[in-house]
Amino acid sequence: MTIEEVQALGAAIRAEVAKAVVGQELTVELMLVALFARGHVLLEGLPGTAKTLLAQSFARAIGLEFGRIQFTPDLMPADVIGANLFNFQTSSFTLTRGPIFTEVLLADEINRTPPKTQAALLEAMQERQVTIDGTTHDLGEHFTVVATQNPIEQQGVYPLPEAQLDRFLFKQAVDYPSADEERRIIATHGARRQAMEPAAWGVERCADAGRIAAALATVEAVRLVDEVVDYIAALIRGTRQLPDLQSGASPRAGSMLAGAARARAALDGRDFVVPDDVKRLAPALLRHRVLLSPSAEIAGQRVEDVVASIIETIEAPR
Repeated sequence: MTIEEVQALGAAIRAEVAKAVVGQELTVELMLVALFARGHVLLEGLPGTAKTLLAQSFARAIGLEFGRIQFTPDLMPADVIGANLFNFQTSSFTLTRGPIFTEVLLADEINRTPPKTQAALLEAMQERQVTIDGTTHDLGEHFTVVATQNPIEQQGVYPLPEAQLDRFLFKQAVDYPSADEERRIIATHGARRQAMEPAAWGVERCADAGRIAAALATVEAVRLVDEVVDYIAALIRGTRQLPDLQSGASPRAGSMLAGAARARAALDGRDFVVPDDVKRLAPALLRHRVLLSPSAEIAGQRVEDVVASIIETIEAPR
């Protein structure tokens, strides 16, 4: 697949998702980048902001198998990954696969379940495999998690541990729509008496596993020059040198940012990364990987503002 074909594929997926979801262009872009960078996405927003519909529409547009887990306080790890159950007819154990055995997994309201169950996703997100009773089961190279969560200020939620957050390539805030977008939502969706599947909105499959695999191979060949590598390293190290941050981004964050920048370059029709690719993606990649210091929290600072100051302070190569 050529760079131009990757760009065209990305445009086609955006167009299909837009049939069901009004606005959210940046969120869709981040989901596309994550798909082509082999990453996962965490969407945070209040109920009713189309997070679930967005994930469903995206999965249908890219033509991969879709599965959903509704996370609840009583959900157990075996409910996610599955278990070996004894079959009395055959007097043997039979593997009952959990809903994690899919290609695009919607982990809906992931922070409404305790950390014990959240941890069931750690191996799957990092290695695309799960281990059940000592046996490893492959999930496939296209396994992707799109998780949604409610803001931590709401009732009945558990904060995601740092190790879990670090598995996500991006964390994106799904905000309220603009006035024009909200009017379009009311005019379009308000005419329906109930929620509808993406297919009912006309969302069609415009890709499949083969095309996605070809696009991934093209993205991996995108050039990353030394100057941009140095710039990424400076951004990551910059998060560890501010007194406003108690902890900065890990080395994994730099590798993931490089891969994401390659994907964005390809989606923009280029076979080389430019600093603007890094700048565009850095906020969503860093905001969940750094931790404010107690003094910064008392002063009312936000992680987003500190990350923005780092990006603004460190000079990009020309």
